[in-house]
Amino acid sequence: MAEGESPLRNTTCTACLGSWPRHDHFIANLRLSKAYLHEDQFFPGWTVVVFQRHATELFHLAPTERFQLIEEVNLVAKTLAEIYQAKKINYELLGNQLPHIHWHLVPRLANDPAPREPVWSVPHDPIVLTGSARQETIDRIAAPLRMTESNPRRA
Repeated sequence: MAEGESPLRNTTCTACLGSWPRHDHFIANLRLSKAYLHEDQFFPGWTVVVFQRHATELFHLAPTERFQLIEEVNLVAKTLAEIYQAKKINYELLGNQLPHIHWHLVPRLANDPAPREPVWSVPHDPIVLTGSARQETIDRIAAPLRMTESNPRRA
């Protein structure tokens, strides 16, 4: 293992253990990360991009991994912006509650109830999509990502 590199899995990390995000929210398997629909869809399209191996800081990654991971985050963000006609995408990489590299990508729309506030501070009742509504949303986001896999120049 190279200096600064972390093990592939951490036995106490819910992302490494596979208990978060939920498997039924899976959107796409990217090269170094996976995309999942966030459980709360109050902000439509809220997606989480999770690094596939355990690391808690960007500086733990090799430069080539950092570059590739940012490209994957960018690809998902661009896809969300196009699908939802977002006025802005919020990128959240915190790690305070879950110390595992993961981004929350949140499309901010024209009808956003609090466009200048972080999503965490907007009081709301969570909107949890179930069944076909969840799957339709996942498929809507996944389709352009699959197209990119077959045509990498689009990214």
